[in-house]
Amino acid sequence: MHYLIKYFFILLFIFVLACKNKEPASSIIEETSIDLQMIEAYNKGLQELDRGDVITAAKKFNEAELLYPQSKWAARSSLMSAYSYYSQNYYNDSIRELKRFLKTYPNHNREDYAFYLLAMNYYNQIIDEKKDLEPLLEAKKHFEYVIVKYPKTDYALDSDYKIGVIEEILASKEMYLAKYYIERKKWIPAINRYKIILEKYQTSIYIEEALHRLVELHYRIGLIDEAKKYANLLGYNYQSSLWYEHSYKVFNKNYKKLSKIKKKKKSLTLEKIKSLLKLSNE
Repeated sequence: MHYLIKYFFILLFIFVLACKNKEPASSIIEETSIDLQMIEAYNKGLQELDRGDVITAAKKFNEAELLYPQSKWAARSSLMSAYSYYSQNYYNDSIRELKRFLKTYPNHNREDYAFYLLAMNYYNQIIDEKKDLEPLLEAKKHFEYVIVKYPKTDYALDSDYKIGVIEEILASKEMYLAKYYIERKKWIPAINRYKIILEKYQTSIYIEEALHRLVELHYRIGLIDEAKKYANLLGYNYQSSLWYEHSYKVFNKNYKKLSKIKKKKKSLTLEKIKSLLKLSNE
């Protein structure tokens, strides 16, 4: 009897051990199957992206992410989904995917690219800066974040350039509004718009004209000392400018106020900005 009990426990031990050894094998097979499905979905996403079917590509990348959310491929798939939408101008969809990526995978090693791509989505939505400033301001905010958070990257370098373009557009809007007020003889609102250019957009191509217009407007409302201050500022910084030459004549009693002269530099049009953006994306 004692022998049978001992034999029973030996068999039980062997059975338990066999079961224990089977579990990892089953788990490995299951993980391998999921891994293969994920890679297949990811590669299918790349194929669809190459064909130009970005909607299907994005869905395949999302599928790959869901199959194995703990793997390194999950974050990569999420980012590729955002890029797929961006590549064919589905900016709102791309923004949604990027925000989800940044929330789901904080401190990921491609976070710098995600923020840069987020900024680019807004940047490419610039259509008419006179009507809608939101894309401009959102793009500027995210480009500035990239510069501060990732200063030594190529993304920061390009962000700095694009902020310059954005500020040029914002300055042009202030010029547009100032001239709108001048046409309606609203001198003070016009002065305030030109002052914004001096305060915020000092490197703008509009800075010389803004200074000159401040000379004209202050002279017109009888603030001669203020007019002279802006004339001196214009002369000190841009002595060879045609705008300074014109401002010098303001104090001549025969000067025709608020006259127009041909600028040496052409304003950056939206079309030119778009072409610059296209070149930077190639």
